[in-house]
Amino acid sequence: MRPLSNMGFALFGAGLIAISYGLARFAFGLFVPSISDELELTAHRIGIIGSLPFISFVLATLVAPLAANRMGARNLAVLSSGFGAGGLALISQAPDAFVLGVGVFICGICTGLMMPALTTAMQAMVSRTMHGRVSSVMNAGTSIGIIVAVPTVVFLFDAWRFTYAMFAVLAGIGVVAAWFFIPSVSRIVPANAAPPEPINRQQWSRLIRLTLFAFAMGFVSAPYWLFAPDLAVTLGALSPGHTGWLWFAVGVAGLGGAMISDLADRNNPPITQALMLMMLAASLALLAASPGQLGLAIFSALVFGLAYMSLTGLYLMTGIRLLPGRLSMGPVLPFMAVALGQAAGSPVIGALVDRLGYADAFALFAMVGILASMLSPIYPGHIDYWADWTEETTETAEEELPAVEDTGLQAAYDQQLVDENGDPVEPAVEEGETL
Repeated sequence: MRPLSNMGFALFGAGLIAISYGLARFAFGLFVPSISDELELTAHRIGIIGSLPFISFVLATLVAPLAANRMGARNLAVLSSGFGAGGLALISQAPDAFVLGVGVFICGICTGLMMPALTTAMQAMVSRTMHGRVSSVMNAGTSIGIIVAVPTVVFLFDAWRFTYAMFAVLAGIGVVAAWFFIPSVSRIVPANAAPPEPINRQQWSRLIRLTLFAFAMGFVSAPYWLFAPDLAVTLGALSPGHTGWLWFAVGVAGLGGAMISDLADRNNPPITQALMLMMLAASLALLAASPGQLGLAIFSALVFGLAYMSLTGLYLMTGIRLLPGRLSMGPVLPFMAVALGQAAGSPVIGALVDRLGYADAFALFAMVGILASMLSPIYPGHIDYWADWTEETTETAEEELPAVEDTGLQAAYDQQLVDENGDPVEPAVEEGETL
């Protein structure tokens, strides 16, 4: 294994996330117009197929912590990339809806296994003081993967089979790279970390509220990920090649999502969540109202990308804060809820499109997003668990601990790992290591 610096690991992880999330999971919607035309698929059937990667993502995520512990980070990352290569290759050769569904289902497994593998490796390779920044860079890989997919649609919109074959080759390169650069470690939580406190009633209440909001966001976002390009082609008569610019806008705006979610944690998470859910709903309504105007459609994609990535980042931080000491569970729960919402929303939007058409179907989902945003005052906001914990354990612990920021993704990680004395667990790498 070749050692990587902190930022080297972050960039490498972003590359694997770009393949597993950007290409294997979210690029499918870009090719729906071409795939549905060639395989003669109805919107309802596309909706069912589109829900499969989210279902397999949840199933893979459920077993990922155990798999990481048994197999180690390297083997799990290699397995994830292998699923990605196999699923993408199968999609490229799909003769019918059944094989296509199997391919996208396998791609969802790839997505569900990759982040736990990288999180496990991060605990071993990256300084604890850099976990927040490294996680932000890796999460940006989703947007990078979406942007990478754009040229293939702009120039190869009628050659989706060849495009997916190229994606499979990239995933194959990921298999080799994961073997060489990721360590064979299995422990997510350091051995000297104190056992987490039992989940109390207040935490359960906040977890349930977080999960419901994440599910609602996933449900509302499903139409855009799956049918936005097809709507622009079918309802707006845009060229299939032009729809690639929608995904480019989603990817570019998504890069700013990490910054927005970090600012939300510093200010007022419930208000930010309400604003971003309203923006998500507005992006659906705007695209349905003016699909034939490329400029407005691209603006809709910018709004959607910023809102979606900001919300996922906000849910990530809330999940980490709600479950201190449970690094294999806290970041995972909100993403599982989002995926379940997308799995539920995909077949529903497909059926509505067949019955009502694109405009009315997207408008109904926008209404759901607005209603969910109105409930944002009950969203679990900033939780100063660290202060409560130190107050209960010792009056002097707070004076002995180094000062850290109270908000932001790095602060969320900083509050996770303490030893039996209440002191932060030592970084995984030497303090003097260069970035």
